[in-house]
Amino acid sequence: MILSSPVTSIPGIGEATSAKLAKLGISTLFDLLYHLPFRYEDRRNVFPISQVQPGETVTIRGTITSIKNEFTRSGKFIQKAVIADPGGEMDVIWFNQMFLVRALKHRSVSLFGKVDFFGPKRALISPDYELLSSGTNPVTLHTGRLVPVYPETAGISSKLLRSKLYSLLQKIDVDDFLPETFGLLSWKTALTQVHFPDDLSAVGPARNRLAFDELVLLQLTALAHRQNWDHLKLAHPLAVDQEQVSRFLAALPFTLTGSQLTAIKEILSDMSGTKPMNRLLEGDVGSGKTIVAAVAAFVAHQNGLQSVLMAPTQILAHQHYQTLSAIFRRFGIPVSLITSAAKSVPKQTGGVIVGTHALISEKNRPLLQNSGLVTIDEQHRFGVLQRNLAGQLGLSPHILTMTATPIPRTIALTMFGDLDISALSDLPSGRLPVKTWLVPENKRVSSSRWISDQIRATGHQAIWVCPFINDSETSVTVKAAVSEFDRLQSVFPDLKLGLLHGRLKAAEKDRVISDFRDGKINILVATPVVEVGIDIPNAGLVIIEAAEHFGLAQLHQLRGRVGRSNFQSYCLLFTSDGSSPERLKALETHHSGRELAEIDLKMRGPGQLYGTAQHGFPDFKVATYENLELLALSKSAAAKIFPDLSRHRLLLDLLKEDKIALTRPN
Repeated sequence: MILSSPVTSIPGIGEATSAKLAKLGISTLFDLLYHLPFRYEDRRNVFPISQVQPGETVTIRGTITSIKNEFTRSGKFIQKAVIADPGGEMDVIWFNQMFLVRALKHRSVSLFGKVDFFGPKRALISPDYELLSSGTNPVTLHTGRLVPVYPETAGISSKLLRSKLYSLLQKIDVDDFLPETFGLLSWKTALTQVHFPDDLSAVGPARNRLAFDELVLLQLTALAHRQNWDHLKLAHPLAVDQEQVSRFLAALPFTLTGSQLTAIKEILSDMSGTKPMNRLLEGDVGSGKTIVAAVAAFVAHQNGLQSVLMAPTQILAHQHYQTLSAIFRRFGIPVSLITSAAKSVPKQTGGVIVGTHALISEKNRPLLQNSGLVTIDEQHRFGVLQRNLAGQLGLSPHILTMTATPIPRTIALTMFGDLDISALSDLPSGRLPVKTWLVPENKRVSSSRWISDQIRATGHQAIWVCPFINDSETSVTVKAAVSEFDRLQSVFPDLKLGLLHGRLKAAEKDRVISDFRDGKINILVATPVVEVGIDIPNAGLVIIEAAEHFGLAQLHQLRGRVGRSNFQSYCLLFTSDGSSPERLKALETHHSGRELAEIDLKMRGPGQLYGTAQHGFPDFKVATYENLELLALSKSAAAKIFPDLSRHRLLLDLLKEDKIALTRPN
C-alpha cells in the first residue's frame, strides 16, 4: 500500500468528496489514517426490544418488517418503520430520508438512538442505522460498540469517515513499518485500536505508539538533515585571527558574559573548520545574541567576505541595522539595510547586510553568493524554503540561527536535532530582573496613577500591550489596542501616547517607533507586534492586558521589551476577567525564560507552548513534548534505524508524507 496515494484511490471517494476532505487536511491515505477521533461514544449495550424504555439511549438489533413514507400536516415526510426481534417489536421514526424505504425494508439492521413516545407508542427517533451482515457475530461500525467521533466538516460525517477508515485498515497488509516495535504496540494494531478500540483502555497505548511514530519521524528527519549538511561543501573557508577578535572584543563599550564568550568560542571553532557551520544560538530576551552574531560577522569581514543577517519583520530588521551600525561604525565596517520598503544597496564587499525575506528574492540572491556567514534571527518564523539557503546557493556559507524563544533543553534537542546548540544563560552585567505583578481589577485605577507618577518621576516610557487591534476581533471583556488607545488618552491627559499595530503602513510604523525611541511618546499602545524588535533602553514599564490569552513564553518575551538598561523596570499583568491564574503568578517569581517554558509545559500542556507566532514548530497530530520518556525512546530508536533506513520502504514513504519531514535522506 502506498500511503502517499490520494484519497480518491479509495472506492466511493470521488473528486467532490475529496475536495471536502481537503478542508480537514486529508488528501492522502496517510492523512486519513492519522485523522484521529477526538472522543468515543459508548454504544456497546445492546438491548432486546422488549426491555427498552422511553428516555433511554440504546442499541437494538432486528429486522425491519415494514417501512413507509407518510406525509405530515406540516408538509414533511416521515419514514415510519417497525423493527422486530424474537422478543418484541417497536416503531422507528426518521424524518425526510425517503430513500430509507427501499434501503431498509425487510433488512436486518442495528439501530442506535433515543427511545421516546411518538403518539401513544414508544419509538426510536432518528436513530443511526447500519445493515447487519449474515452470521452470528456481524461486524458493526456505528452501533453496538465504542464508536469513534471525528472532527467533521460540511458533507463529511463521522459515519462516512468510519466506513472509509475501516475499509482502508482492512487493506493494510503490513504489521509494522519499523524494524521492531521497541516494546510498544505494532503499527497496525495501534491504528486499529485508536479508530475502533475494543475498550477505552486500549486507546492510550495505541495513541502512545502513534505519538512515538511522529517523534521517530522527526528524529529521523533531523538525522537526515545532519547527514545532508555534513556532505555539503563550504562556500568560503575562513581563517580566524584570534588576535584581531580579541582587539574587537576589547574595543566594545561593555563586558561580555561568560556564556557569550563560550558561545563565541564554539561559533569561531565551527567557522575555522572545513564544513559549513549549522548552529543554533538560543538566548533569553536581552541576553546579547546580537553581539555574538556581530563577532562572527567581524571574522567574515576579516576574510574579505560579507555577512547577511535575516530578520522576519521590518521592525526587527531596522533594530538589528541600528545596533550593528553602532557596533561596526568604529571599525569602518559598512552596514546596509534591505527590506521591501527600504533599500540601502551595499557599496563595497566585506560589509554586513541586514534585511527581511526580501534578501532571498531572485534579484537579491547574488548578494548571498559572496557571503561567508548568514545569520537568521527568529528562524522558526521563516518558511522551510527560506531557511534552506544551502539548497538555493549550491554551496553553503556558515549558517547561524538565533532564537529568543525559551525552549526546554530536551525539546530543543528534539526539535533542532540537526543543529549544534549554543545557549546564553546569563544576562549582561548590571541588568536588574523586571519586577512583575499580577494586578487585580480593583486596583486598576490606583495602578494607573502609579504608572503616571513613575513616568513623570523617572522620565521612563511605558508599553501598553493589548492582544487584538480592534474591538470587532474580540469579546467585550478583552481590551483592543485601538479602543484602549482612545480610552487611555483621557486616563493620561498630560502624557503623549502612540499607537502601533500590524495593519499600519510601514512608513507609519517607522514613524511611531522613531518617535518612541526619541522620547516623543510616553506610552506606546501596541499589539504583540512589539514582541520582537523593539529595543528602547528608556522603556521601563510594560503593561499587558488580557494576560491569560498569552502563553508564559510569549509573556516573557513581551516583558523583555523593558529592563534593557541598568535601572529598575516593571511589568504589570491584567486579566480580562480579573482572575489570578496560577501560571500567571509564576511570572512574579521566575525570570528565566527556560524555567517559564517548563512551567507552561506542565501547567498548560504543549498545545500553545510557544504562542501564536511560532508557526514553524512541528505540528504533531498525536505527540506532545511533555512525554520525556517517549522522547528519549524515539531518539534512541531513530539512531538505531537510521543506518539501514534505505531498506525500509514503507518507513521512507511515511517519512516523505509526514508533515514534519522537510527532506528525504539520500
